[in-house]
Amino acid sequence: MNASPTDPLVLFMPSGKRGRFPVGTPVLDAARQLGVYIESVCGGRATCGRCQVEVQEGNFAKHKIVSSNDHISPRGPKEERYDRVRGLPEYRRLSCSSLILGDLVIDVPQDTVVNAQVVRKAASDRVIERDPAIQLCYVEVDEPDMHKPLGDLDRLKVMLGKDWGFDNLLVSQHLIPDVQKILRKGNWGVTAAIHRDLEASRPNIVALWPGLHNEAYGIACDIGSTTIAMHLVSLLSGRIVASSGASNPQIRFGEDLMSRVSYVMMNPDGREAMTKAVRDAISDLIVKVCAEGGVDPDNILDAVFVGNPIMHHLFLGIDPTELGQAPFALAVSGAVHTWARDIGIKMNYGARIYMLPCIAGHVGADAAGATLSEGPYRQDRMMLLVDVGTNAEIVLGNRQRVVAASSPTGPAFEGAEISSGQRAAPGAIERIRIDPETLEPRYKVIGTEQWSDEPGFDEASWKTGVTGICGSAIIEVVAEMYLSGIISEDGVIDGSLAARSPRIIQNGRTWSYLLREGRQGEPRITVTQNDIRAIQLAKAALYAGVKLLMEKQGVETVDTIRFAGAFGSFIDPKYAMVLGLIPDCDLSEVKAVGNAAGTGAMMALLNRNHRREIEREVARIEKIETALEPHFQQLFIDAMALPNKVDPFPKLSEQVKLPPRKTVSADGVAGDGTPRRRSREDRAARRARD
Repeated sequence: MNASPTDPLVLFMPSGKRGRFPVGTPVLDAARQLGVYIESVCGGRATCGRCQVEVQEGNFAKHKIVSSNDHISPRGPKEERYDRVRGLPEYRRLSCSSLILGDLVIDVPQDTVVNAQVVRKAASDRVIERDPAIQLCYVEVDEPDMHKPLGDLDRLKVMLGKDWGFDNLLVSQHLIPDVQKILRKGNWGVTAAIHRDLEASRPNIVALWPGLHNEAYGIACDIGSTTIAMHLVSLLSGRIVASSGASNPQIRFGEDLMSRVSYVMMNPDGREAMTKAVRDAISDLIVKVCAEGGVDPDNILDAVFVGNPIMHHLFLGIDPTELGQAPFALAVSGAVHTWARDIGIKMNYGARIYMLPCIAGHVGADAAGATLSEGPYRQDRMMLLVDVGTNAEIVLGNRQRVVAASSPTGPAFEGAEISSGQRAAPGAIERIRIDPETLEPRYKVIGTEQWSDEPGFDEASWKTGVTGICGSAIIEVVAEMYLSGIISEDGVIDGSLAARSPRIIQNGRTWSYLLREGRQGEPRITVTQNDIRAIQLAKAALYAGVKLLMEKQGVETVDTIRFAGAFGSFIDPKYAMVLGLIPDCDLSEVKAVGNAAGTGAMMALLNRNHRREIEREVARIEKIETALEPHFQQLFIDAMALPNKVDPFPKLSEQVKLPPRKTVSADGVAGDGTPRRRSREDRAARRARD
């Protein structure tokens, strides 16, 4: 890619890959050079229509890009012909026929992607006692009588009171015009769906069917900043009927939460655009899970949503600007009850929505859901609950006391800001081991059964290719580089090893580790010094947050650790500890609990008592604001080292042979960016640990 610093900058979403290209470069060619997968069956003849993309307009401050449709060539004869024959949405372009004229943010629609991201947020298989907010009630209503001038609806209410004990019933307005028609269609036998969340609240008829109707479903949904996970659940049996997930389309507006807040602040219609994007994605997911489960969306009567505070606000149509600046004020922190129709979610017109409470400004309803699922407040042992994501949420406590904090880890763990990073999709490296003697790697790729050193790997991996490194492998490769001596405890690549291995390659003023050269058409995969720095910054932010909570609790160790979230499910606890992502702990007590936030949402969906439980516990949780803690900065600095500059890891040392300490000199790695002289604090910390 022969580009100059003045050439237009092009960013592809949701992959986050970017590069500069000369004016006049076809968008499809730019994507291929960056390793962004865009399908083109016709070979660029503009006949198949598989290479469709969308230009995102606006000021993307984080990326320093002002993107506009004026920065791409107008529709040419080929696109006009395709539009006449096949139809091309106004906002879509064929990347094979579109030329780069200026800076662009290009969205690759998920409906055009074959090797789409593998969204790995699985449902829980735990048994949840049922007491849902929705109850189906079949009644047979007395026919009209000229001697008793009681209205049809009123007679229905009488029978619901007589047969089911519901008094003082409310009726959703949308049902009133249809009551007579439904009663007569059912020959005076009807099924009413009655919503009652709080025992003290008036029951509400939200849906009505003629005859006997025995289908009622609910949605439990976790709106993550990167992925949206959804479970379709039978309210009658508690069975998970279908589960699915999708990338959060808001990612095109910004990879991390603060960049999305920034987008809202800098674009007048930014909030509306992101709210619409996430609601549309959720409605599409509902259609998808209903298709998988063979369920009519009209039978979905209740829904529970969780998400971090910014996702929470944007979903509800609330401007999140206040969350982008101190004191990080929530518009609403308590549980939210609303109607699906009021926010445009495609399910039964009378369906209700419940959102779990938020714990604090950057510890949201998703952390509340995970807390409900894992229940640190229900046990005596000190539990650390960590949801590793773009914004890490940390909960630490037991039945005596629970504290919580958030830590801005950024998107590095999910592949963004990493030179060869990508999301978990077929072709991504997901496991890595490095031989400490030869420094040769072996790795496993999503979509291929064999490891790279096993027979048949080359043939099997041709289908997906080997395209980059996903989050779980990024943690493993940095930890393995440390264990094999390629990097020092300070995260500096040892350039002197170049004499020993051709995989240590010079990259300007720093060094990189060559993981894979790449076959024809595949990218070269390396781990650069900047990649390691990005991981160090992310893990240091998380660990410093954990240590701060441990100090608040007055404990030196934790008894048990739970990784929540899609990403956490695929982290190897050993490598997470070697990296210094989590504190020292018996490895057998470190477990992944999957999408705990989604499990908490399911618990609240199937049992309204769980709603009251988490509302009560959230009010008890103490929130620690890391930005206001003077000690946080020092904890962060200490946590930059692998695994840590001052904290011993005795339990980890029993399981893993940690390398002897070494400092890579500035001569060994020219321009590594580390100071030649250490501060007195650094020297004292090092002496204390040694």
